[in-house]
Amino acid sequence: MTQNTWMSDPSDPVIGVASDSSRSPRPRTGPLAGVRVADFCWMGVGAVATRLLADFGADVIKIENRKRLDMPRRLPIYKGETRSYGAEDPDPDPNKGGLFNNYSRNKLGITVDMSDPRGRELVLDLIEHCGIVTENFAPGVMERWNLTYPELREIRDDMIFARMSGYGHSGPQAHYRSYGPVVQAVSGLSFNSGLPGREPSGWGLSYMDNQAAYYNSAGLLLAIYQRMLTGQGTEVDVSAIEAGIGLLGSDLLDTVVNDRPSRRPDYPRGNRLEHPTAAPHGVYPAAGTDQWIAIAVFSEADWKALQTVMGDPAWASDARFATADQRIVHQDELDAAMSGWTRDQDKHRLMGALQDAGIAAGAVQNSQDLAEHDPQIAARGTFFELDHPVIGPALFEGFPGQLGASKPDHWRSAPLLGEDNQFVFGEILGRDAETLAELSAEGVI
Repeated sequence: MTQNTWMSDPSDPVIGVASDSSRSPRPRTGPLAGVRVADFCWMGVGAVATRLLADFGADVIKIENRKRLDMPRRLPIYKGETRSYGAEDPDPDPNKGGLFNNYSRNKLGITVDMSDPRGRELVLDLIEHCGIVTENFAPGVMERWNLTYPELREIRDDMIFARMSGYGHSGPQAHYRSYGPVVQAVSGLSFNSGLPGREPSGWGLSYMDNQAAYYNSAGLLLAIYQRMLTGQGTEVDVSAIEAGIGLLGSDLLDTVVNDRPSRRPDYPRGNRLEHPTAAPHGVYPAAGTDQWIAIAVFSEADWKALQTVMGDPAWASDARFATADQRIVHQDELDAAMSGWTRDQDKHRLMGALQDAGIAAGAVQNSQDLAEHDPQIAARGTFFELDHPVIGPALFEGFPGQLGASKPDHWRSAPLLGEDNQFVFGEILGRDAETLAELSAEGVI
């Protein structure tokens, strides 16, 4: 893994004050205004958790180290470039990564070297000013820094310490490291995915990184609420694997209560439905490259309506498809015939025609569909735009709900590397400009 040390002179706006005054920190609005977090989180499982707090008004201060850049700073996606996500950039621009910009919007950003006693002193001072510490490092990092919950309570008795890891911080496997695909496998989610008669498929996406993050957000909010009511802090320890187990739902119950194994000749069912039965029920190709439409037929009335929309093709009158039971038995043949009919049709126009006939259907939407074409998403304001000094204007997905009494405070895109050093170390912690210049020149901040 390539490590870069991003240094500059103290007058560099990345080290001190943002060159654009509109990016200068300001009082926040929203239900969490006044909450302040010392945030050690990185990657999605931690950064998305604290992003929710930052979206709704908390001052989340992201703590970074120039000697070891946060992984999303080193990874595509880069605006205007076609490089795919997954491979670490050997020489990244630390302010260019779209992934980092999404994870860390609305946050403040500082840099500090915890291996230097002066850096540690700054962090301890910051922790006292915040009263909330979050982290999702590999097991043992906070312990090596002597920043466990008992030690943090010596700084503030009402401390909230939120820890987010794959296995949790207790039990015989607490020392194991993990990331999304590992969590999905160990929790049982991968075993329950795929097609009947095939090996477990898992996902190409680190699904549990984001799903566990929402549990982390909930744990943080509960801890903040408890402190508001009682004045007492707490330690929050979320296990991503346990969060994954919670997503197994009815299949876990089916296995434990009915003794039906999670993998059997007809299960997992892929796109097919068991309760209630439906056929056709699947995702079928549409016109264009990698374009698809989902169609579900539940009743004889649905089937008759589908035949009419299709123009009553001869194959639809085949005896194999005459009844719902027969269509279930012959789903492979039915799916092949449906694919032949759908593959040359525009997915959105076909969706409209099927829905007008009372048939459940939906275009399988990609990112461009969601951001640029979906009228419901547009009406709800799901995506919003923020400008960025390096990336430029970009769209971000917002909170998937609307609150009558408040709304997110999207005040700034993600911080440039060390952008808020002067504000946090100077205005919040009270260090003078000469001290900050010296610490910057020596690589402490």
